[in-house]
Amino acid sequence: MSICTKTGDAGMTGLMYNRRVSKTDPRIEACGAVDELNAALGLARAATREPLIASKILIIQKELINLMGELATHSDDLQRYVKDGFKLIDPNAPDALEDWIKDLETQKISFKGWATPGATAEAAALDFARTVSRRAERRVQELLESGEVENRNLQIYLNRISDLLWLFARWAETIDDSSRAKSLEN
Repeated sequence: MSICTKTGDAGMTGLMYNRRVSKTDPRIEACGAVDELNAALGLARAATREPLIASKILIIQKELINLMGELATHSDDLQRYVKDGFKLIDPNAPDALEDWIKDLETQKISFKGWATPGATAEAAALDFARTVSRRAERRVQELLESGEVENRNLQIYLNRISDLLWLFARWAETIDDSSRAKSLEN
């Protein structure tokens, strides 16, 4: 099967279970924002020199696939989606992220210059992913407010991702500053 199906040429796209909607549908906007977040996280993972950050990002990326699947499923089809073995984002999903945040908060992280991303390529990629996460969160919030989506855990999970990414960026900058200071001492 070719990637060029031409099924979207009229401005429509598919949700799970063959429902067709406009490419400007708010649900598609939310899916697109989460897809962009996944790509931005891939960029951040490729840019990081810290194995811990890379491994945590990969875990998040895998969970985002579940989140996108849930978003791409119309509310009327959610029971079928679960019956078919797909996973919904549950209230415990943010817990791991919160644990990682707590661990990072015990580190001696510098917050100097946090308002101006770009101190390092690694931190800039993490900050970029954070801003994409915030946009995805806003798109999901729109769906929650309109009643198109009922699972508030989607928005909470995205909120925790952006918090974690902000801390990862500050940590990456702190580690880089320490490395530079050590190399200047030698």
